[in-house]
Amino acid sequence: MKEDILNAVKVLHQGGVILYPTDTIWGIGCDATNNRAVQKVHKIKGRLKSKSSFIILLEDEQKISQYVKKVPEILWDLLKSFDTPTTVVYPGAKNLARSVIASDGSVGIRVTRDPFCKELLKAFGKPVTSTSANLSGERSPLVFKDIPEEILNSVDYAVTTNREKLNKAKASTIIKLKENGEFEILRQ
Repeated sequence: MKEDILNAVKVLHQGGVILYPTDTIWGIGCDATNNRAVQKVHKIKGRLKSKSSFIILLEDEQKISQYVKKVPEILWDLLKSFDTPTTVVYPGAKNLARSVIASDGSVGIRVTRDPFCKELLKAFGKPVTSTSANLSGERSPLVFKDIPEEILNSVDYAVTTNREKLNKAKASTIIKLKENGEFEILRQ
C-alpha cells in the first residue's frame, strides 16, 4: 500500500490521472485544484464539459472549510450521523479547479472512511477528484477486472491495492446543502 501511495502521489503532483479504489467503487482521480488535470479526466471519460462537475474526496471533515466559503454548524452533526458513504453538495466552492465547481458555484464533497483513500489524501495534501472508472454513459464497473481497457490505458497510474476486494459497489448517497442550512436528498 505504501508504494502505491508514493507512486499515486507523484503522479498527482505532476498533474496526472490515477485509477484508485474508493470507499464506494473504483474511481478516476486527479488533483482537484489543477484545471488541466481535471480536463484530462473529462477527456478519459468522454464526458461533456457541460455535464455536472466531479465530486472531490477529503480525508478529514475539518478540511471542508478550505474548499467551501461557509459551513453551517448543523453540518458537523449531520456528517457524524452518516453510516454509509455520503457526498454533500455545498454552495460557495472555493480554492478548486474551475471545472470541478458546478455552474451554480457548488461542489460535491465526500469525506472518505476508506483506509487507502485516507492515507492517499493525507500524503497528497489536497483533494482528489472522484468519478467512476467507466466511460461516460456506461455502467460503473463493480470490480477492478471490469474496468474498460480504454480507461486502464488512459490513466497515468493504476493503483494495485485492493484490486481483488469487492466493494459494496454502491454509489454514495448525495445530499444538497442549501445556503440557509436546509438540505435535500438528491440520491439515496
